[in-house]
Amino acid sequence: MTDTRLIKVNNREIEVRSDLTLLQACEAAGEEIPRFCYHERLSVAGNCRMCLIEVKGGPPKPVASCAQNVRDLRPGPDGAPPELFTNTPMVKKAREGVMEFLLINHPLDCPICDQGGECDLQDQAVAYGRDGSRYEENKRAVEEKHMGPLIKTIMTRCIQCTRCVRFATEIAGVDDLGLVNRGENAEITTYLEKAVESELTGNLIDVCPVGALTSKPYAFNARPWELRKTQSVDVMDAVGSNIRVDARGREVLRILPVLHEGVNEEWIADKSRFVWDGLKRQRLDKPYVRKDGKLVPASWDEALSVTADKLKSVDAGKIAALAGDLAPSEAVKALKDLMTAIGTPHMDCRQDGAKIGDFKNGGDRRAYLFNTGIAALEQADAILLIGTNPRAEAPMVNARIRKTWLNNLGVKIGLIGEQKDLSYDYEHLGAGAETLDGLANGEAAFFETLKNARNPVIIVGMGALKRRDGAAVLSAAARLADKAGAIRADWNGFNVLHDAAGRVGALDLGFLPGEDGKSFHEILDAASAREIDVVYNLGADEFDPKKLGGAFVIYQGSHGDAGARHADVILPGAAYTEQNAIYVNTEGRAQMAARACFPPGEAREDWAIIRALSDRIGKTLPYDDMFALRQAMFEDAPALARIDQIGGDEERFDVSAVGAAGAMEPAPFISSVADYYLTNPIARASRTMAECSAVMTGAAKLAAE
Repeated sequence: MTDTRLIKVNNREIEVRSDLTLLQACEAAGEEIPRFCYHERLSVAGNCRMCLIEVKGGPPKPVASCAQNVRDLRPGPDGAPPELFTNTPMVKKAREGVMEFLLINHPLDCPICDQGGECDLQDQAVAYGRDGSRYEENKRAVEEKHMGPLIKTIMTRCIQCTRCVRFATEIAGVDDLGLVNRGENAEITTYLEKAVESELTGNLIDVCPVGALTSKPYAFNARPWELRKTQSVDVMDAVGSNIRVDARGREVLRILPVLHEGVNEEWIADKSRFVWDGLKRQRLDKPYVRKDGKLVPASWDEALSVTADKLKSVDAGKIAALAGDLAPSEAVKALKDLMTAIGTPHMDCRQDGAKIGDFKNGGDRRAYLFNTGIAALEQADAILLIGTNPRAEAPMVNARIRKTWLNNLGVKIGLIGEQKDLSYDYEHLGAGAETLDGLANGEAAFFETLKNARNPVIIVGMGALKRRDGAAVLSAAARLADKAGAIRADWNGFNVLHDAAGRVGALDLGFLPGEDGKSFHEILDAASAREIDVVYNLGADEFDPKKLGGAFVIYQGSHGDAGARHADVILPGAAYTEQNAIYVNTEGRAQMAARACFPPGEAREDWAIIRALSDRIGKTLPYDDMFALRQAMFEDAPALARIDQIGGDEERFDVSAVGAAGAMEPAPFISSVADYYLTNPIARASRTMAECSAVMTGAAKLAAE
């Protein structure tokens, strides 16, 4: 049990944990303490001195409340509780003095600074600033630093709080930032004037309390009070980071993180934060129909009529449906119901060919989930990564593993697959299936590490499951988890790490081949062989559409990417910021994305397009609004109704039903993500992501040389 102490804050008694800082204790008592360098998730620096308070019985001077713990307080006379004061004349004068020093060299940039309106220094200057300056000398100027395509620097504004340095070193795990020189010459620098090589650099903007580090793509676009703010869910990976989408009119202008301790804490990855410019480029804003070999604009009536006529004229067994990585659960449910009504068993959501979801014995969704949960990774003391590079596939999961590695000094991490810089130390066990087979049979040293661990974790990536032997790999990983004691009543250490936001929801809804139905790649082969005549493509772009051969392709999506270019009919859908939808993350956590703005032109919500089409072909779906659709969806997959919850399956996990027995191929495991910045149509439409990809690819080549 945590030790507690009784203290008094501004003459009010309160019992707090003894390991809290004085700043945290004061805030627990309801007193707001100003700060610049202190951050709850970073180490204590004690640089700015803005958090000064008075401690009765202590030294006759203010105390930095961020740098002293409650356990260090001395009791008063006769054992009276220690007393803290946050509003005495001494405290007020000390804070005013600190503020005056901070503003000595700070430029008068507020009218043109992008931090204006959201600036900690601006806010505290109102409370503790003077109405004039006593400093008559010239202000200091600092050269701007190059930090890559995402961060704009005006380092003259910097107050040397070192939050950015501590974030880069502790959370992101890169040593690209540091403080050089001393006194008046101190400045934050990237040393070699190069981009900060991390997928979490955008968070440096959030932790900066002044306007020294701001968003380069967002620069001079808007002021915060102009923007309409909508809380939603990110779809750039399968983590489901909570985000806030800031829009003006029909245009998204920035994306910021929202605190969620169970998923992304208060950080988001760079692709999630900066992909917003891709939402307005290469958009499909009107229907198209191919005539004489060319796609020409059409009305909704014409596009739906052409689509309906084709679907009605073809035998049901020659129709197939594909669901893409960003498809919301509602659209997947509607498309599945439409294909079922037509009578075709050919449908699949696994466009990478991953061998998951094909169940024996009725099935258990835990066979394809990240069962441990992202937050619970902090309890792990042995982690095995199989065929995954979490830094590229799920940066927030990787950040959580790094946090575990930093805080739990005894944690052992092993990797089977490609050797990459994951921002933490690990033991490279081998490249592929041979190593996994040895572990699963208990023949390798790391098996003992897993078996002796209190909370072992095994994470299987899509890179290992999308191979032809993916089912055997999954079975071997599950067998290993069972042998190593990773699956117990109180702990499930078997995890599948997805990289597609819509995949788990589609698997939950059973958007998979029916009896005698064809899988994704079998559909492609059948289309090439003219055995499939019509393919309904719901936003699948991560494959070569030429493989669809001469099939009639109906493409429904938001962007003019690979799938749209080879379509015969294009039905323009909404992007993730333009429709209300449910997405299920890799943990199996259902979360609600909200519409921040309306789709462009004549584009419509995905489920509504499919509902309208069903009416045209005489197979009207039994729901007319989102509420009715979701009720039907929850009947199919009750887990989708448990919003923001994970777990719920109490019976023991049957490992024997996971994957399939068979021989594994000797080829090494390769990560499913080749270029972190260009993994989906929205990212590929973004100039910012293209620039990041070019910079990071160049940096990787330079490092290799």
